[in-house]
Amino acid sequence: MDDIRRLHDMIASANRIVAFTGAGISTESGIPDFRSPGGIWTKYQPIYFDDFVSSEEMRREAWRRKFATDETVLKAEPNAGHRALAKLVEQGRMSAVITQNVDGLHQRSGVPDSKVIELHGNTTYATCLDCGQRHELEPIKRAFLDKGKLPICNKCDGMVKTATISFGQAMPEIPMARAQHEAQSCDLFIVLGSSLVVYPAAGFPQVAKRNGAKLVIVNRDPTDQDDDADLVVHAEIGPTMSRVVGVN
Repeated sequence: MDDIRRLHDMIASANRIVAFTGAGISTESGIPDFRSPGGIWTKYQPIYFDDFVSSEEMRREAWRRKFATDETVLKAEPNAGHRALAKLVEQGRMSAVITQNVDGLHQRSGVPDSKVIELHGNTTYATCLDCGQRHELEPIKRAFLDKGKLPICNKCDGMVKTATISFGQAMPEIPMARAQHEAQSCDLFIVLGSSLVVYPAAGFPQVAKRNGAKLVIVNRDPTDQDDDADLVVHAEIGPTMSRVVGVN
């Protein structure tokens, strides 16, 4: 039985499916992997959270980088891999999409925000570090590019930062707890496009497996957890999932 048929049958027989997505699903939409050649981390030294908070110069550099690299993310469209997961959620087969990505493409593909668990935050908006107020990016961008003005919260005058998790910043407690619960409760856990090297997020497939779930890994390259998986598919995510689920 080929891998496509095996994955199709595993999905058909599962009662509660959870997806775990990494950069590989977004690279198929044209968003470079941060770690790949030409990715952001090969061009810039990361700005640590403590430096962002303590240094106006670092905050200014962070926003400069943000707007210099934003066009690629904002232009990207969900691909067949995203749409396949959205269809499984719509059918009530998939209880959650846990993602390491920050691009918002799962929501744009039709997955309700309540079903997306963002472990590393979201780069398509900003939040106040003090009160948590959400801030849209366009007014921030205009004020920064036109006047060099750093954003300040209009609710509490606190410091505003993109809603992503920076190096040195604590992982978000509520999404991590939700992901733990979903990993423990599912009977099929599908990893899509993650190298499974960034912890603690990469521990969730192991949590699912220990709690009796079948583990599937769909990734172009091998991972350190391939030997633990019930099925490994080394292929592009969009073409694979479109055939399995039946989407364009």
